[in-house]
Amino acid sequence: MAPVADGFRPLDEKSVMEYIKETPTLHAQLGNQLDGVVIKEVGDGNLNFVYIVVGPAGSLVIKQALPYLRIIGESWPLTKERAYFEALALKEQGRWCPDHVPEVYHFDRPMSLIAMRYLKPPHIILRKGLIAGIEYPLLAQHMSDYMAKTLFFTSLLYHSTLDHRHAVAEFCGNVELCRHTERVVFSDPYKVAQYNRWTSPYLDHDAEAVREDDTLKIEVAELKSMFCERAQALIHGDLHTGSVMVTGDSTQVIDPEFAFYGPMGFDIGAFLGNLILAFFAQDGHADKGNDRQAYKQWILKTAEETWNLFHQKFISLWAGHKDGNGEAYPVSIYNKPELQLLVQKRYMAGLFHDALGFGAAKMIRRIVGVAHVEDFESIADASRRAYCERRALDFAKMLLKERRRFQSINQVISAIQE
Repeated sequence: MAPVADGFRPLDEKSVMEYIKETPTLHAQLGNQLDGVVIKEVGDGNLNFVYIVVGPAGSLVIKQALPYLRIIGESWPLTKERAYFEALALKEQGRWCPDHVPEVYHFDRPMSLIAMRYLKPPHIILRKGLIAGIEYPLLAQHMSDYMAKTLFFTSLLYHSTLDHRHAVAEFCGNVELCRHTERVVFSDPYKVAQYNRWTSPYLDHDAEAVREDDTLKIEVAELKSMFCERAQALIHGDLHTGSVMVTGDSTQVIDPEFAFYGPMGFDIGAFLGNLILAFFAQDGHADKGNDRQAYKQWILKTAEETWNLFHQKFISLWAGHKDGNGEAYPVSIYNKPELQLLVQKRYMAGLFHDALGFGAAKMIRRIVGVAHVEDFESIADASRRAYCERRALDFAKMLLKERRRFQSINQVISAIQE
């Protein structure tokens, strides 16, 4: 395909090879051996083309953003500039948490193309592992590490206000993907919208009940305001279980193209909410050989540990940098240990409730909105799927409306088990 005026041309498996030949960084990454290189398109997401490139002396992944939503087609245009923000976020998050973010080798802005480390097998998408019933003993440890570091080091607890506003301004350009989230998470599920869908006819009444629930609408408006107005830290912006690749001892966070300076609770909630969706989907994957009961308990334990470890690590980073440049709570003002404890307690309580609210909103949209999750979609029997989805939806609605009554993650887990 001929390049268009701005230098962009969509690649296919053949032209990826040509592109690599023209790009010294990339053929160096392949050990300068291009004979025997195999290229495979594997993008199963909603947005991009992803090519795995494996040669005898090296490997990499090439990801190219298209100017529309891949899941819908050209009727839903989407800026390809999102690749710029993804590359920027990968570099920034990789700086603070290199153990859990793949390295970027090359970025081409006109082509909306990122080349990065290939996460070799046995890495799989976490969501697929959860559907298969695989336990990941280090998941809570790794994800709490990723969230504590990427969120703390990009917040005013670490930044001066000058640095913070500069970074916020840079990421404000990612407005189109923010608008996409505002639409699919905070608006469409609560009205009749063109692309909404659900397991019909079983959930027809449930979808209508969401659209008629005034209390729910008031709560979701508050979350939407926070999402749009609160530049608390650099967030991944799409931190569900499809944006994490795992093995037994490795956890890698990918796809931060929705990144911007927003409320920390949005990331934490996205991850916890998707674990809870996985919990409710398990009954649809149970069979005679495995009732999935033990696995359901593992998922809940992981959700609980993720928050508790995050809390612990975040507070520890805060304590370790309280004399630094962070201007949220200058030590010249917050100069007594008991005062520091009070502000930490208030900050973390607010963050916990934000996470529960956003997590609940993310759960709701995956059941009655445009983009669903494979956890439920892979349950072939529609009535069985709807049963699982209804339980998840009912819990999410309650959590969104009543989140402030929960004081600990333990209480949330108990409510799920009930």
